[in-house]
Amino acid sequence: MNLKFDLSLAEGYRSASQIARVLTEDWLAKNMYCPICGEMSIKRAEPNAPVKDYVCENCRSQYELKSRHNNTSRFQSDVNDGEYSTMISRITSLDNPSFFFLHYDQNEVNNLVIVPKCFFTPQVIKMRPPLEATSRRAGWQGCIINMKEIPATAKIPIIVDGVPRPVQDVTTQYKKVYNLHTDSIEKRGWLLDTLRLVERLDTDFSLSQIYMFVDELREKYPRNNHIQDKIRQQLQFLRDKGFIEFKGRGQYRRL
Repeated sequence: MNLKFDLSLAEGYRSASQIARVLTEDWLAKNMYCPICGEMSIKRAEPNAPVKDYVCENCRSQYELKSRHNNTSRFQSDVNDGEYSTMISRITSLDNPSFFFLHYDQNEVNNLVIVPKCFFTPQVIKMRPPLEATSRRAGWQGCIINMKEIPATAKIPIIVDGVPRPVQDVTTQYKKVYNLHTDSIEKRGWLLDTLRLVERLDTDFSLSQIYMFVDELREKYPRNNHIQDKIRQQLQFLRDKGFIEFKGRGQYRRL
């Protein structure tokens, strides 16, 4: 995998954002494989496809790319995206894309992660204020991807500090993480919240410790009067999928 950009493609462009877009999109099309099926290349989607940049011709998986100039492996908390209603429509559909998040520095890629599509819910997408009436696109409303709402488990590394991981390791990890997939948006939301809370605790934790987040969850789900029941339900799901271990007497271990 060649991590350097083809700088010849930047000729004729003056805008830094346009140059970054051209270089990163070209790099991914030339160097990236499908993290889902392992196909050694992915193709660019048709022009102007909503919330879809690439497609795997083997398994038909769809991908969106978000890139940023950054010299650290820590991914930013907010990622700007396109039109809000379009994004919500796409991520709540049954054929929503997975997302690549790419960092680059010194004209080459230094970090790249893939987030499976099952980890996107409306709560991950924040609405931006509409453009003012004096702007060319008055009333247009963009959105922001709130990376803090996505569990660390879902951010599968492909390139770490300039070093690509083996393809087999990436596809194996993707399949394990995607095993948490559910078509229900409501179930996705509860799963994401529970998983993020588990990640905030020590490797070994107790049911009483995770119950300390009940008030936090109640703010998100004010109509639900059975928060503790939902927590136990999600912990059982994570246990059955091999992400946590139940040790007995209300004790758990994150695997």
